[in-house]
Amino acid sequence: MPLEDLMWVEKYRPSSLEDLVDQTAVKQRLMALLVKKGQLPHLLFAGPPGSGKTSTAVIIAKQILGEHWRDYTLSLNASDERGIDVVRERIKTFARFADRREGVPYRLVILDESDEMTSDGQTALRRIMEENSEHTRFILICNYSSGIIEPLQSRCVIFRFQRYDEASVTEHLKSISKKEKLRHQGDSVFAAIYEATQGDLRQAINTLQAASASGELTVESVKAVTGAAVKGRVGAVIEAALGGDFEAARTRMVELTRVYGIPERDFLKYAYETLGSMKGFDRARAVSIFAEYDFRLVQGSQPELQLAAMLAQLARLKKEG
Repeated sequence: MPLEDLMWVEKYRPSSLEDLVDQTAVKQRLMALLVKKGQLPHLLFAGPPGSGKTSTAVIIAKQILGEHWRDYTLSLNASDERGIDVVRERIKTFARFADRREGVPYRLVILDESDEMTSDGQTALRRIMEENSEHTRFILICNYSSGIIEPLQSRCVIFRFQRYDEASVTEHLKSISKKEKLRHQGDSVFAAIYEATQGDLRQAINTLQAASASGELTVESVKAVTGAAVKGRVGAVIEAALGGDFEAARTRMVELTRVYGIPERDFLKYAYETLGSMKGFDRARAVSIFAEYDFRLVQGSQPELQLAAMLAQLARLKKEG
């Protein structure tokens, strides 16, 4: 595929550790480890989405395995393939095969979103790591290291990636804009992108590309892409609930999820973000309610019913106050 046809997040993906945006401490520690490639331990990358974890894993694979890195790397998204069967069949089969080609010290398994793996899957993975460490290395990638069982954590060197600050994101977006010869309205557009993406560099780059589809980047086009209007509608739902009007809140919530197609997790995210600008309620209780229903959605509970129950609890805060 021609370079100009690539998504920008791929087109401008860093090709070396030096090219990574920020994450100075991570880069320095990894460079020290890569001096002796054969002694590289298993790695665990933890940190928020869009902070460079997957890009770093790919850079390491290329640096260690060279031009044949794809042939000797198994990359899986553990949130999609997270059960014990996948661990036993795909990962075990790949990891137990020893390569003797010159220049290939070992195979590499990259497990993205590994904190989504089941407990049984992680336990099986621990045994595979123990049995095949001589000719296979693992890079586990997760948002929260607390989702990784202790026996797995103890077998890895842990690297914690930080959320990008506004200055780092803005500088990188400006660099891409210059290379793509974009017309824009100044720093306000980059501030709008950062506000919408909150340090997620991958999402920021995707937003930049989508908002500049017409060839000009404006605050209005950024808002259209990021759903700022949708966020405002979700805020109205929460205002109605905290005002004690459960029926109105539930009706608007159903409209947003069914008619406008807002994913339930996005609804919850936008709803939580609006709390900071609201007053007149027990904020601590409200945060506890959000946390409870976020957990329920993660566990696979019926989304619309759970959101309605959440709104009912928020509405009850008004009566109790």
